[in-house]
Amino acid sequence: MNVFLRVLPYVRRYPALAFGTLACAVVGTLMVIVFPTVTQYIIDEVIRKNQPQMLLPLVAIGLASFVAQDGLNGIRIILNNSFEQRVIFDLRSELYAHIQLLPLKWFDNRATGDIMTRLIEDVTSVERVLIDGIEQGSVSILQILIVSSVMLAYSWELTLVALLPIPLLAAGALAYTLTARSRYRQHRKAASALNALLHDNIAGIRQIKTYTSEQREHARFDSASEALRQASLIVMRAWAIYNPSMNFLSSVGMLLITGYGAYRVLHSGMELGVLVMFIVFAKLLYDPVGRLHQLNQLFQSGRAAGERVFEILDEPAETDEGAGNSSALVKGEVEYRHVSFSYTEERQILKNISLHARAGEMIALVGTTGAGKSTVINLLTRFYEYGEGDILIDGRSIRDFSRHDLRKSIAMVTQESFLFNGTTAENLRMGKPDATEDEMWQALEAANAAEFIRRMPEGLHSAVGERGIKLSVGEKQRVSIARALLKNPPILILDEATASVDTATERLIQEALDRLMTNRTSFVIAHRLSTVRHADQILVLDRGQIVERGKHAELIDLGGIYARLSRLMEDDASLNEATRD
Repeated sequence: MNVFLRVLPYVRRYPALAFGTLACAVVGTLMVIVFPTVTQYIIDEVIRKNQPQMLLPLVAIGLASFVAQDGLNGIRIILNNSFEQRVIFDLRSELYAHIQLLPLKWFDNRATGDIMTRLIEDVTSVERVLIDGIEQGSVSILQILIVSSVMLAYSWELTLVALLPIPLLAAGALAYTLTARSRYRQHRKAASALNALLHDNIAGIRQIKTYTSEQREHARFDSASEALRQASLIVMRAWAIYNPSMNFLSSVGMLLITGYGAYRVLHSGMELGVLVMFIVFAKLLYDPVGRLHQLNQLFQSGRAAGERVFEILDEPAETDEGAGNSSALVKGEVEYRHVSFSYTEERQILKNISLHARAGEMIALVGTTGAGKSTVINLLTRFYEYGEGDILIDGRSIRDFSRHDLRKSIAMVTQESFLFNGTTAENLRMGKPDATEDEMWQALEAANAAEFIRRMPEGLHSAVGERGIKLSVGEKQRVSIARALLKNPPILILDEATASVDTATERLIQEALDRLMTNRTSFVIAHRLSTVRHADQILVLDRGQIVERGKHAELIDLGGIYARLSRLMEDDASLNEATRD
C-alpha cells in the first residue's frame, strides 16, 4: 500500500480530472438500478395486471437510463485516459530526471535494458493500477452498496441469501493477495532481464555477427525468454485457480437467489417481477465483485512495478551543493593534492596522486592498461568522488563548484566518441545549444570535419544514425572534437582520442586536437607516445601511483618505464612501416 500512497501526490495535481472521472462514474453507476426496476414493473404491472399503456413509458425510461449510463461512460473513459496519461508523464519525467542525477557508479551496476523497463513499462503499470483502481474500485464498491441497499428495501431475506457468498469471495481475495507479491516480483524481474539481454544483443549485433555467435546468443535469449515464460505461467496458474473459483461462488449465489426466490413466489406470495428484479440485481451485485478481483490482480502487478520505480527514486542523487561559480571565471589551473581513490574498500585504485597543471599546459598520462589513468580524469569531472586529498581548480576545491559549473568548464573527447541518433547539428549543439550554423561550420573546419559533412545529403541536418553508425570512427571523432570546440571550455580531457584510427586519419585528428588544445589546460591519455612528446609534463602511472614525471627527453634519459614504452612503440612503428613496404 505504501507504494500507492507515494503516487497519490502525482494524482492530486489534477483534481478537476479526478473529480470529473469519479462524477461520471458515480452518476453512471446510479443508472444501474433503473433497468431491474423497470423490468419488475413491466412483469408485475404491465403483464400480470394487463396495463399496456404503461409499457411504452417504462421502455422509454429504460432506454434513457442506458443512454445516460453509456454516454457518461464514454465521457469517463476520455477523462480517465487524459488523467492517467498526465500522471504517467509526470512520474516518468521525474524518474528520468532523477536517473540523470544519479552518480556514474550507480550505472556501473545496472543493465540499460532493466532501466528502460522500469522507465517505460513499470511506470505505466503502477499508474494504471492506481488510477483504474481508484475509479473502478470506487465505482464497484458504490455499485455494491447501491444494489444491496435497493435489494434490502424489497426483501431482507433474499438480500441475505445474495450476500452469503461474499465472505467466501473476500477470503479468496485475501488468500490470493497474500501469496501474490513474490509471483509478480519474479515476473517483473524476468521481463526486465529479457529486455536487458535484448538491448545488449541489438546494440552488439555487429560483434555477434563478427564472432558468429548467433546460435549462442539465441540460446541465451531463449533461456531468458523461458524464465519469463515460467514466471508468467506461475502468475497465470494462480489466476486460473482464483478467478474461476470466484466466478463459481458468484454463480452459486445466483442459484441460491433463484431457488429461494422461486420458493417465496410459490409459498409466500412474492411477486414474480420482484424475483426477476432480484436476479438482475444479483448480476449487478456480483459483476463489481468480479471487477474487484480483476483489480486485485492489477494491484499486485502494479505493486511489484511500483517497488521497482521507487527503488530508483530512493537512490541518492548527486548533490550540487557547490557555490555555483561561473565557468567563465575558470582559468584552468589544476592541482591534485595527495589524492587517493577506491571503488571498493578492498581495492585501492589511486594512491597519493599529486600533480600541478598551470593554465594552458598539456599534461600527458601514460602507463599500462589498468594503471589508473582514466580514473584520474574521472575524479576531475566528479564522475566519482575521491576519498582522500583534494583537487583544486584555480586554487579552489572542485567541491566548492557546483557539478553543473564544474563540468561546464571541461570538455572531453574519448576513444569511443558517442554521437546521438540525430543530425550532425543536433550533436554539435550539445556543446553550445544556441550555436548558429556559421559557428558550427567554423568548428567543423577547425576539426577537419567540414569536408565529409558537406558530402552528406543534407549537410549539417543529415542523420548520423544510432551511435553515429553512418560515420566512420575517424569522422565521429572529428565531430566530437568540433562539439568540444563549440563548448570552448578552459579545461580539456583527451582519453585515447586517436587510438582507434589509421595513420592518415590520426594526422587529421591530431591537427584538429592541436587547434582544440590551444590556450587550454589539457589532460591527454594516449598509448601512442608520439601524441604526447611535446607535453609540458608527462606523468607515468603504474598500479595507481605516479612513478615517473618530466618531459619526454628527461624520461628517455631516465631509462625507466616511459623509456621502455617508447622503445616498444618505436619497434611497433618500424614493424608497421616494414609491413606496408
